[in-house]
Amino acid sequence: MFYKIGNIFFWAALTGVTLFNTFVYIGAHYTTAINLALIGTTSSPIIAIILARIFLKERLSSLKITGMLFCIAGIIFLLCKGDFTNLLSLRFSTGDGWVLLAAFTFAVYNTLAKKKPVSISPVNFLFVVFTFGTILLLPFYIWELANNQTVNWNINLILIILYLGLGTSVIAFLCWNIAIQKLGAGRTAMFGNLIPIFSSLEAVLLLNEQFTVIHVISMIVVITGLVLANLRFAR
Repeated sequence: MFYKIGNIFFWAALTGVTLFNTFVYIGAHYTTAINLALIGTTSSPIIAIILARIFLKERLSSLKITGMLFCIAGIIFLLCKGDFTNLLSLRFSTGDGWVLLAAFTFAVYNTLAKKKPVSISPVNFLFVVFTFGTILLLPFYIWELANNQTVNWNINLILIILYLGLGTSVIAFLCWNIAIQKLGAGRTAMFGNLIPIFSSLEAVLLLNEQFTVIHVISMIVVITGLVLANLRFAR
């Protein structure tokens, strides 16, 4: 039993913390922002739902599939700025492959998080996973320090790291893990399609970017998909 739990912790840390974040940051250096969002946002929920069906035996109903397709359509509509012909101009590179690997590893993490024993609280699970993930990253961190320029520390960099560490890591992962336990890996992954929607709203509020009809339509389509996928008789 202890060996089995240890395996879950190790592989969850490796896939959800070590590999996922590493692949995303590597991919971001070699691909465009639109490709990064398109591949990561649309592929990870699909992979997670398939893995949940295979390994967790979660039901994949017609309504859930329909909802997933709605979410994908809404995200693509947003990313191609309301004109699907813009998809023809997309170019895929080596960086896109890294992003696809990141999506796959996070989908695996979703499945492993669902297999966590009920007796282990989300906080304890997250603490152990983050600890293991950090240890696995440590050798690569040391290697990077030895082979690259030293970090130019300043207040802005410190605040960014604090936000990434506390906000997008600890708080976000904790909420995500709780959702997986309550909704299942497949249904939780569907809500990842809201990320580009929230990103657009934050860009309007923080960067003064324009909020257009395209954003409204995309939000309606994605939310419709989530509602369809989470209807009671869709379970």
